[in-house]
Amino acid sequence: MLDRLSSSQEDLESEELREDTATAGCTRIGDCQDRQIVTVTGTLRTVTLRPRAGVPALEAELFDGSAALDVVWLGRRSIVGIEPGRKLIASGRISMSRGRRVLFNPKYELRPLGRE
Repeated sequence: MLDRLSSSQEDLESEELREDTATAGCTRIGDCQDRQIVTVTGTLRTVTLRPRAGVPALEAELFDGSAALDVVWLGRRSIVGIEPGRKLIASGRISMSRGRRVLFNPKYELRPLGRE
């Protein structure tokens, strides 16, 4: 109880996200390796439109309490429900780009708003 009171809000949120990952049967982002096929879950921290090679690309940062992962949907300017603070489950093959984990065009499932 004392640890919980002395922990920062970010630490508490990270712990909650790590528990969600374990209960959903997903791989922790911190454990993902290059070229590995994974299913991950977490909260979207940022969502931006950033063109790649002249093609629109919607990018989001997914955080699960262990590490962050960039999720990129090529050819998309927006996706309904993809917004900061939303929880989702994403599946696909991890790649490394500029030292960061990236998941391109993943299969994804938005978590219900009531569970947040």
